[in-house]
Amino acid sequence: MFKIIKPLSLFIFIFCIQKNVTAQQDWKAINTVEEVCSIYPWTIANMLDQFNLDYPGLEKVKQAHISGNMVQACHELLDYYKNASTAMDLRKTQPAKTNLSIAEIDTILNNVFVVQNVRGKVPYLEDGHRDWYYKGPNNDKEWAWLSNRHSQLNRVFHTYLETGNPKYAQYIDLFLKDFIIMGMPYPGVKTSTSVWRGLEVAARAKIWSRIFYGLLESEYISPATQLLMLSSLPDHAHYNRNFHSSNNWLTMEISALATVAAYFPEYKNAEEWLDYAIETMVESMKDQVYPDGVQTELSSHYHNVSLNNFELFKEICERANKKLPDFYNRTIEAMYGYIAHMVRPSGYRIMNNDGDRGSDHSLIMKGAQKFDHEDWEYIVTNGETGRQPMDGPSYFYPWAGHFVSRSGFDRDAHWSFFDIGPWGSGHQHNDKVHLSVSAYGKDFLVDSGRFAYTGEVAEKFRPYAKSSAAHNILLIDGKGQVNGPPLAEKPLGEEQYKITTSFDYASNSFDAFMDLEGAVKHTRAVLYVRGEFWVVVDRVETDRPRTVEALWHWHPDNMMEKERSIVKTINARGNLAIIPVGRQKINPKFIKGQETPEIQGWYSPEYNIYEPNITSSYTTNITSDATFVWLLMPSEKAIPKIKAKIESENSEGITLSVSAKDKKWLLSIPFYKSANAAMEKSH
Repeated sequence: MFKIIKPLSLFIFIFCIQKNVTAQQDWKAINTVEEVCSIYPWTIANMLDQFNLDYPGLEKVKQAHISGNMVQACHELLDYYKNASTAMDLRKTQPAKTNLSIAEIDTILNNVFVVQNVRGKVPYLEDGHRDWYYKGPNNDKEWAWLSNRHSQLNRVFHTYLETGNPKYAQYIDLFLKDFIIMGMPYPGVKTSTSVWRGLEVAARAKIWSRIFYGLLESEYISPATQLLMLSSLPDHAHYNRNFHSSNNWLTMEISALATVAAYFPEYKNAEEWLDYAIETMVESMKDQVYPDGVQTELSSHYHNVSLNNFELFKEICERANKKLPDFYNRTIEAMYGYIAHMVRPSGYRIMNNDGDRGSDHSLIMKGAQKFDHEDWEYIVTNGETGRQPMDGPSYFYPWAGHFVSRSGFDRDAHWSFFDIGPWGSGHQHNDKVHLSVSAYGKDFLVDSGRFAYTGEVAEKFRPYAKSSAAHNILLIDGKGQVNGPPLAEKPLGEEQYKITTSFDYASNSFDAFMDLEGAVKHTRAVLYVRGEFWVVVDRVETDRPRTVEALWHWHPDNMMEKERSIVKTINARGNLAIIPVGRQKINPKFIKGQETPEIQGWYSPEYNIYEPNITSSYTTNITSDATFVWLLMPSEKAIPKIKAKIESENSEGITLSVSAKDKKWLLSIPFYKSANAAMEKSH
């Protein structure tokens, strides 16, 4: 009988001997149980020791193991998996053999991977293994990390099931053999390498589980590869169990731990893994999701990542007959409600912090069906299906500080996103009181995006992406905001927002700017007259003269022009004008694709994708406290003539009159107190 548990130093010593022996052989030719047991005896012996051999169905495996017949034990183990009733949802009927090919997937077979919109070819090393530390053509460690999540292998797997072409399954077999052998021995410590980092470990555990069961009956996946997978999956579980992180990382890592535990209950630690996963995930949900259902990083992208993994975990627990507390379901429902209420009329999500401009349409439809929310379906289909909401059309999330104003739920509806919440617990940008605006199916004022985290694109654009200069806010003496409080200690009160049938109002302040001498506070109040226009009021309180620069970033699809101090689009359909109101004459300038003296006028809708866009910049000098008023006028066709005048101003706020065609409005816009926000309309 093998003595499996060895001191780590002895194990590494034996493994090095094992590896040297293998180096003299062609690892690609290791296919049978006998070959893998002969060449990697300690790996396979350690694999067998990870199993609870008293588990029902493993009796023959146990008997062979007791008698010291490792080869027979492995044969019996693979027979058990082929005949067991576990993971029935992952087992697939093998497709009929064909010669069908899909050109896009064939590029993967040539080791050409597309990672975050960047195409690169992974080279081979002298030993025949792929270079799993290759950083792609831009020398980006993110490229190396993500290529080790094996999403490309998942695509090949589905292509094999679709086509039945053996070359796809054979690629999977060699790919996994390459990766697992190259990665031995498991280091057993927390690292940030491209091979053994938590997110990559988690992603592989989920994909490998699907591939293991999905190709169990395939003649093209060798027994050696199957045993190598069974030897490595406990290492993946160990890593996610012992070295997981927090926030959205934790949801990915712990859901992976639960995946291995639920789909491979034969591992001796599976029950402990699942119990630990449940306890950890439930506590993490309490920590990383606000009571209003918003993930604390306050990024639309990572909110969805957490939601997907919370749901995956729930499904895994249900298959394992493990009950989660009621609040877990309620939180998932609240997270769906948030994205349904924030979504643009076009179906695209908000861009905030490190988030991309992706579509949330299918995700919201999934949530609507799962939780029987026909109102969410109505919102995301622009009223084509579903049931009209009893609330809205504007929504405020007081813990997140996220305010979406709408004119309605139709495709052409006005939409704005006003951020008056905390900084965020991760992936933050210095963008408090940023405002985004869309109408008539077009994006007008936008967040500049995230660009990239590492590599050449990030070296050039990442500081800009996170800075105040990339958002629709004010710079004071050329300085942007510093990091704010990452978490909200309590929800924003009703004194900071107001939603009525005819208008919306919200405000907040920020007073910490980078390397700025003296005291200054910027307060922004936004009043939206439903179906008509927005008024933005910027109040700057200062103890000395300042230079103030107001920035408005435009989506690059817009045709733009200046008309004295007014900046407006001149699109064939769907337009917006920014009209400064007041005595101060501020002439704007357009900045587009600027690289020196600093980056300005760039837009990134997705990771590693970017293009120039117009930033309209208004700069002026003030000697003391000052108020800036901006009228944002949307229109389906050309911008109509409109007049606006500040009727009165004091330390509490302003009164503004606006007239267009035969309509007139008198607006009371306070700096701080929502109760004082009011509107009178006349014809």
